[in-house]
Amino acid sequence: MTFRIPFGPQHPALEESINFMLEIEEERVISVKPRLGYIHRGIEKIAESRNYQQLVFLSERICGICSFAHALCYSQAVEEILGLEAPERAKFIRTIIAEMERIQNHYLWLGLTAKEMGFETLFMYAWRDREKIIEMLEMITGKRVNYGLTTIGGVRRDISERAAERLGESLKYLEERAEYYTMVCTRDPSILKRTVGVGILRPREARALCAVGPTARASGIPRDVRADDPYAAYGEVPFRVITYRGCDVASRIYVRIDEIKESIKIIRYALRNMPDGPIRVRAPMRVREGEAVSRVEAPRGENLHFLRSGGGDRPERWKIRPPTLANILPLCRMLTGVNLADVPVVIAGIDPCIACAERISLLDSKTGRLDVWDGRRLWRYANEWYRKKYGR
Repeated sequence: MTFRIPFGPQHPALEESINFMLEIEEERVISVKPRLGYIHRGIEKIAESRNYQQLVFLSERICGICSFAHALCYSQAVEEILGLEAPERAKFIRTIIAEMERIQNHYLWLGLTAKEMGFETLFMYAWRDREKIIEMLEMITGKRVNYGLTTIGGVRRDISERAAERLGESLKYLEERAEYYTMVCTRDPSILKRTVGVGILRPREARALCAVGPTARASGIPRDVRADDPYAAYGEVPFRVITYRGCDVASRIYVRIDEIKESIKIIRYALRNMPDGPIRVRAPMRVREGEAVSRVEAPRGENLHFLRSGGGDRPERWKIRPPTLANILPLCRMLTGVNLADVPVVIAGIDPCIACAERISLLDSKTGRLDVWDGRRLWRYANEWYRKKYGR
């Protein structure tokens, strides 16, 4: 006998609102149907009424944890249309901040995943250590999140010698802690029982479903934009693309911990080899007609921005494809066959950011015609829908 269980949109295991309709047979998930749209913010539509400089800051608000990745991806798209190249020193600073963001993201993710397993001690340890890299980001940029560092044509702040020294000291501590977490996550029996063989995504499935980031690399696929299509200073910095072949939640943990160690090596190399010179070139307010696609490897995976300019000071179209959106279908495959109790851990395994992935398409089922609504029309529809359903 099968029955359906709604997982979300409000659930203790979900930080953001999303619904997974699970079909269950004897405590096993046999099918999954995801539903987005609960926290749609309309950022792409808002962009059409903002100028290009304002959109640098708006792009950071797409995701608080991957704010620099989005701002960098957007800035690169504008620079490509303009034919503008950031100075070499700015490219190295962008690489350093991107890797610092990756470290803080992976420590945050490790803590949240431990929380879903009921491992509160590991949760508190990981978040305590995350504070180290957050403090360094604040020292360099002046902010703990939404750093406001990158801009069209380079970066706004330089990294001083004193800041580089303090960052090096923090990296040594974080590297030691990463080794400790490797030991814990490969030996602790409670973690192994909750993650090994759970949430399987085979390599052929990962490729067919277009998985990205640590989710793909944990299935043995060496897919990484930093290596495949280098940007910033990644073409000059040696590093290793981390992969594991376990195809389960345990492998996703190991990939992220090893990526913390690799990010530390990238930052050290960039600090030692960063050239002198300017950190920014002047960019015009109006962007010539054209379009561009920009990609960066965000902590969660490939982040893709499409930008079209009509020749004015505002874009005609800005399309964002964050990594979580790409990993939703692979996630549904991972959930199929798992025990109901393991659903929160498997969902946490892709490090979802639901606000990034939100999309709404208005489709007339009779004609197949797509429509676009403004905020006022959407607000009116929502009020009418609730009034009809609940009588108030």
